[in-house]
Amino acid sequence: MLRAVHTTQRLLVQPLGTLSAASRGRRAEQGHPISTSAVLSGNMKTRANLADARRIVVKMGSAVITREDECGLALGRLASIVEQVSELQNQGKELLIVTSGAVAFGKQKLRQEIVMSMSMRQTISSQERKGSQMLLAPRACAAAGQSGLMSLYEAMFLQYGVRIAQVLITKPDFMNDLSRRNLQGTLKELLRLNIIPILNANDAVAPPPEPDKDLSGVISLKDNDSLAARLAVEVNADLMIIMSDVNGLYTSPPGQPDSRLLHTYNPLQDTHITFGDKSRVGLGGMESKVSAAVWALRNDVAVAICNGNEDKAIMKIINGKKIGTFFTMEEATGMPVEVQASQARKGSLVLQSLTGEQRATIVHRLADLLLERQVDILAANKQDIINAQEGALAQPLIDRLILTDKKLETLATGLRQIADDSVNDVGRVVSRTVLASGMELRKMTVPIGVLLVIIESRPDALPQVCALSICSGNGLLLKGGSEAVNSNKMLHSLVQEALEPLVPVETVSLVSRREDIGDLLEMEEYIDMVIPRGSKELVKSIQEQSHGIPVLGHSEGICHVYIDKDVDPEMAVKIVRDAKCNYPAACNAMETLLIHRAHLNAPLFDKLIDMFKQEKVKINVGPELNRLLKFSPTSPVSMRVEYGSLECAVEVVDDIGSAIAHINKYGSNHTDTIVTKDEESARLFMKTVDSACVFHNASTRFADGYRFGLGAEVGVSTSRIHARGPVGIEGLLTTKYILHGSGDTVQEFSEGIKQYQHKRLPTSSIHNAVDFTNNEYEVPL
Repeated sequence: MLRAVHTTQRLLVQPLGTLSAASRGRRAEQGHPISTSAVLSGNMKTRANLADARRIVVKMGSAVITREDECGLALGRLASIVEQVSELQNQGKELLIVTSGAVAFGKQKLRQEIVMSMSMRQTISSQERKGSQMLLAPRACAAAGQSGLMSLYEAMFLQYGVRIAQVLITKPDFMNDLSRRNLQGTLKELLRLNIIPILNANDAVAPPPEPDKDLSGVISLKDNDSLAARLAVEVNADLMIIMSDVNGLYTSPPGQPDSRLLHTYNPLQDTHITFGDKSRVGLGGMESKVSAAVWALRNDVAVAICNGNEDKAIMKIINGKKIGTFFTMEEATGMPVEVQASQARKGSLVLQSLTGEQRATIVHRLADLLLERQVDILAANKQDIINAQEGALAQPLIDRLILTDKKLETLATGLRQIADDSVNDVGRVVSRTVLASGMELRKMTVPIGVLLVIIESRPDALPQVCALSICSGNGLLLKGGSEAVNSNKMLHSLVQEALEPLVPVETVSLVSRREDIGDLLEMEEYIDMVIPRGSKELVKSIQEQSHGIPVLGHSEGICHVYIDKDVDPEMAVKIVRDAKCNYPAACNAMETLLIHRAHLNAPLFDKLIDMFKQEKVKINVGPELNRLLKFSPTSPVSMRVEYGSLECAVEVVDDIGSAIAHINKYGSNHTDTIVTKDEESARLFMKTVDSACVFHNASTRFADGYRFGLGAEVGVSTSRIHARGPVGIEGLLTTKYILHGSGDTVQEFSEGIKQYQHKRLPTSSIHNAVDFTNNEYEVPL
């Protein structure tokens, strides 16, 4: 890894990372402008650091700003980029732009002149027109297009109150020390005046390509990618963003079967990259962009390559969003995620081959280890709590982190229940059908394959999820909350210790970095289902990022309690109190209370308000209730809010039909309950409310895997396919069909030699858990 340092005589090379404060001072004395945030440039190791970038170089490739016909500019994309650059400039950052487009702009201009100079015959003949256009020289196009391109930029940027300046550069400008110092001085002054320099290679006079005469460690200027990299290093930029027409760097050319987008690229570790051809326009391709990016990275400039067609791509990168490819020298800790996913897939096959008793043995061993290693677990947990307190984590989140002896004992008991109850779940015959004489079709439960589960900061969720995955025969990739990193590592080591005698320990792996999630979400060849457990923002983000892998979960828990006209007041108050106050942060806590209009001026309404006041619950009044009350607590609010705290919405409805309509419109299809004495109203409510869980005279807090007798849950699903409600072991299984015949062919049935019977058989007459390791099937003759 080498860093190029300029002197007045020649280009020298020094090791990366050795640029001291004194060195930076000498660079400033020699005419090298130093960004006020230059000290940060070497610290841009993760996407989270990019928000601190002050001096930013944005390189726009020809494929981004040029139309498909290569004549003229794509004004919509260009306007979006200008808007983002202006926003950052007006925030106090320093932006420099390296642009293409002069040739395309000039081609459009010169094409009109050629058409005007044609004879009528040439104008009519498409072949002659096409031949004439082929004569357009790129240098002439560049000369004709530069003025128009800059006029367009100036008009666009002026809409945001931003001034620009044009700087044309050729390779000799960097080879000559005096020219280079003049360039640096010009750029420094423009940045001081809050003007955005727009740079481009002067293609009208650029010399023809020559053998690379640059010294070792200095990039050769072959295209705008290398120009942007050289410029970023010269001005000590914190970040360089290269915008292209692809989503980033792929392991192989996009479109190939095994091609995968790399969200993070380390040139020292990720060496197996296959490059394709360059784009339809422009001089460089992805290989050129990567070479320029790596050179800039080795000179302490953070780099991201993204798709310029993506909406708000620049702002998303600055805000740390996982789009494009981020280049970093930070070495990934632990095993590469692709290897983890591959090994989890192989381990899942071994896990599936075990009997139900063997899988239960693993989980029983895990339960024993939780009690045997209590001291070690609590010590790791204590460190997490200390770190959380020092990091000023909110107290409710700290409470989630805490493990105790009692919690571990309860957890161990729950794991044993899961193990005992799940022995016959995998391989269970769901149905049997005799298709014809000598042919039996069986439908049976089988594991899904490999799960990616993202859990919140509760460390006690890790053993539960692992137990459910093991008992269901699924491989598992786990990403725990960073707040519980020490607890998760300790608990995961116990899981691996329990696995070791029977299956590879890599069958259940812990994903260490948040950045790895984006890569895993593209590995549909290894991962079969994603289950995010956490905030609605997390779930929505995972759903948006997942490419081809089903996501099981819920983005919101907007649960309702409806108090009907005919109700027991004491029961109503008790249920509402429990639904809201038992655990306000839970996804099954009540967020909206619906009250029949008949109770508005009755004692029940006052009792509910008094209870909320006693429990310190903040009330947000719905629009209808706000209209009816003379003095409402607050102004009307949105009825689709998940508060997750001691806060809820209260609204009045005319009847049960209005309540059902309200829930189906504003709810999140999670859990809703009716409190009523009227059985007919209860039946109507439970039949027509479109939610995963619908209750009668019970708190919404019962929507839980443990309370449902599932032992535990990996989450709650509000989707309408596969699994709905609390997801236990059954939700982690799918089905397959097993057909045993006697040399049968479809032709025999087509010719009438054999006849279909399609006779259903009872499943209770056979051993329910089928052993996949043998072929002892009973086939009726």
